Amino acid sequence: MFELIGEWLLEAKRYLPFLVVLALATSSLAALNFFFRSRLKDKPDLQFRFQLVMLCLTLVAVLVVVIALPVSDTLRGQLLGLIGILLSAAIALSSTTFIGNILAGIMMKAVRSARPGDWITVGDLTGRIVEMNLLHTRVQTEFRDLVTVPNLFMVTRPLHVVRASGTIIHTEVSLGYDVHHARVSDALLAAAKDAGLKDAFVHVRSLGDFSVNYRVAGLLEDVQSLLSTRSKLCRAVLDAMNAADIEIVSPTIMNTRAMGADQRFMAPDEPRRTDERSETTKAEDLAFDVADEAASVEELRRLLERVRSRLKDGDIRENKALVDRLEARKLELEAQIEKAEEVAAKASDNE
Repeated sequence: MFELIGEWLLEAKRYLPFLVVLALATSSLAALNFFFRSRLKDKPDLQFRFQLVMLCLTLVAVLVVVIALPVSDTLRGQLLGLIGILLSAAIALSSTTFIGNILAGIMMKAVRSARPGDWITVGDLTGRIVEMNLLHTRVQTEFRDLVTVPNLFMVTRPLHVVRASGTIIHTEVSLGYDVHHARVSDALLAAAKDAGLKDAFVHVRSLGDFSVNYRVAGLLEDVQSLLSTRSKLCRAVLDAMNAADIEIVSPTIMNTRAMGADQRFMAPDEPRRTDERSETTKAEDLAFDVADEAASVEELRRLLERVRSRLKDGDIRENKALVDRLEARKLELEAQIEKAEEVAAKASDNE
């Protein structure tokens, strides 16, 4: 019996380090989990970091427990190899999209096809870029919503970027064959001019069975007012058609009511409101507040880069006054960028 007790004690002594390591690992993880949860219960933004830290610590604890197992070195090596294979398989299966987004982000930074503040259209999404990160791009839509788009999505679909120097906007209208195209062109060109477009032109898009489709287009230099100018162009076309006594209906119009011969399908003339121009700018100011801040920061960074490159020019070193002005301008730009980034960070935290 004493021999059995001795063997049991030897066996228990053999498992003692493993049990101690297992108890320490379990209690440590439990204590850390309780500590972090109590400290972060009112900070939902830090929950992801906490979960990531706990995942890494759990993995380390599993490896320590496996190393402490009272088994042969061969079996321990096989267990560690099995864990390594499982981790490698999990990473390989889940990292395809992750790595693809990183490479896509690098490609977008290298190509420089778009930058914060630009108007873009990719797929069914239209808006202005707020920020471009390594994994994703944030876009603010015309409804003021912020959309996070994976970079892989951005590079696998045609990316339309509105040029900062101006873009062509247009609208279309269908009119009957009883209206001469010269009258229509004059009216539409007047509408484009009234909407503030330059170098306007009119195209006959199609000759339908019952109507003619016209398109009026022109150059908009102030792309920040893109939404308002599109609406303004449509209003100007309506006003121009009314002024030219042209009905925007095709000959196939039908109505169950008996209409008199002198009945016209046109809205009555209304006096132009004096506050119309001020109203047109409110849509962009409201919809793209974050995008405007991002564009401002990007412009400040470009100015700072030009100042720094000018300071590196050896030809101006002898002109101390110019160097002093450039140094002061550099400090001013750095302070403005820091302040703008703080404002953007606070706005992002309040979303």
